[in-house]
Amino acid sequence: MELKVSDIAVSLSGTDIVKNISLQVGSGKFVGIIGPNGCGKSTLLKSIYKVLKPRKGSVFLDDRDVVKSSPKSIFRKMAVVGQFNDMSFDFTVHEMVMMGRTPHKHLMESDRKEDYGIVNEALQKVDLLGYSDRSYSTLSGGEKQRVILARAIAQQPEFLVLDEPTNHLDIKYQLQILSIVKSLRIATLAALHDLSLAAMYCDVLYVVKGGRVVASGRPDEVLTKELIRQVYEIDCEIYTHPINGRLAISYSPPAYS
Repeated sequence: MELKVSDIAVSLSGTDIVKNISLQVGSGKFVGIIGPNGCGKSTLLKSIYKVLKPRKGSVFLDDRDVVKSSPKSIFRKMAVVGQFNDMSFDFTVHEMVMMGRTPHKHLMESDRKEDYGIVNEALQKVDLLGYSDRSYSTLSGGEKQRVILARAIAQQPEFLVLDEPTNHLDIKYQLQILSIVKSLRIATLAALHDLSLAAMYCDVLYVVKGGRVVASGRPDEVLTKELIRQVYEIDCEIYTHPINGRLAISYSPPAYS
């Protein structure tokens, strides 16, 4: 499944937040959106997964018009993992993941044997099968995020959106979440803060500043000292990691007198 976003613009309270952004995610590709806080990354993603209606532009999953389609029809194909997942009501881990089956059911339809199998398989993928009866509220941040990812996997999506899913996690869980997503081998669009992680996991990067795409391409093409200084207003060095051979970044702290 492929995503094509064309000239999307989103305004909030009369302010233009996303300004005519176009991007593509090819089948099986992991595409990242990077940029400073407030640049419009999450707003763009929300317009793609139908939380916000764009002022103009189009979003297509293959030949399906996302903007004009019903949420239920879209979420049979698309799943979303966000960064904040606190719940007002307590559920077990199994109940949380079973919610991922909702787009595939009729109103008031009960859980089927097939649903239980899909949920158990999703929990196994995130190494939480033994947590099924645990209360979601008692879990650590990293465990909660793996449950949310399992819920997304249980939707059996063909396209995955990650809305800054690792922003508040320590590095172990950041790597864990992104490695699981990468192993799914489905088209993925992710807003990410950590540039080294973006370079490690993404096939293509779109760099956003002030609501516009200012650069795009492979991580090694996009992540240059000059671009990072332009977008993030900080100096850095780019080098090849001696262990994994991937691009890595070392930042220079700003000087204060």
